[in-house]
Amino acid sequence: MQETFNNNHLDNLHSELDLLEIFSVLFRGKWKIISLTAFISIIGVVYSLSLPNIYVSKTILAPANASSGISGALGRYAGLAGFAGLAVPSAGGESNSAKATLKIKSLNFFENNILPNIFLPDLMAVESWSLPNSLVYDESIYNNNTNTWIVDPSNPNKKEPSAQSSFSRFIGNHLNLSQDKKNGFITLTIKHQSPFLAKEWAELVVDQINILYRKKDKSESEKAVRYLNQKIEITNLSETKEAIAELLKEETKKLALIEAKQSYVFDYVDPPSVMETKSEPDRAFICILFALIGGMLSVLLVLIEHYFFKKTKE
Repeated sequence: MQETFNNNHLDNLHSELDLLEIFSVLFRGKWKIISLTAFISIIGVVYSLSLPNIYVSKTILAPANASSGISGALGRYAGLAGFAGLAVPSAGGESNSAKATLKIKSLNFFENNILPNIFLPDLMAVESWSLPNSLVYDESIYNNNTNTWIVDPSNPNKKEPSAQSSFSRFIGNHLNLSQDKKNGFITLTIKHQSPFLAKEWAELVVDQINILYRKKDKSESEKAVRYLNQKIEITNLSETKEAIAELLKEETKKLALIEAKQSYVFDYVDPPSVMETKSEPDRAFICILFALIGGMLSVLLVLIEHYFFKKTKE
């Protein structure tokens, strides 16, 4: 029993001596620790200051469900027309909002609806933004004075970014889209060095998706009207004529709704704004992180140096 107590006492004493030795080593190497920590902290400050400010424009959207009521009526009359022997085209009863949410993040939508409406260097070559509203472009990518792209020596045939590379940049660096499953609201955010462009692009995405589905549904409805007019001219059954007349009435209402409603797929719950304060980068956090990393590395270096040379000498 006494022997066990003595062993434990010796172990505790040895641990205390080890800790004292470590503190002694760190104290002797304090100037190395301070110097290395300060050096890495300065690197962190320089790095954080080199990062451009990023502004985020956020908008909250609600599905407009523009054609839900009309579609229900069309469905009822389509059943009547089917009973009379007609195959009536679909009225597009399914809400467009679910499909539009996926469409926004597609290459096809970007290439046909976003890319023609933006200045490509604003997406691919912006270096920084400053007040009142001026952009600085990366001269290694784009020459703003001559409005020309800088040729990449590794690919001399490529004069400007392709649609696919531009799409990757837009989706990866600028656009974010999420949906609240509880209430169905959709949050769309655009990041950019310029707060004005962030707001402009957020509005552009919403406007273009509304325009796209308005045109799509208008085209389908106009085709349905032409189809029904052809059918009403060739049928002699009064029941069928009545069904077609009701269908034409509902399609006419749908066309009027498509033309009149501005927010066809999405309504603004909270429209985008030009933000006065940046969202990124968090320079204070970056500086603190570099200082912590510098401190840990310098302590580790002093300890490794001491024990490595100690063992080498022994």
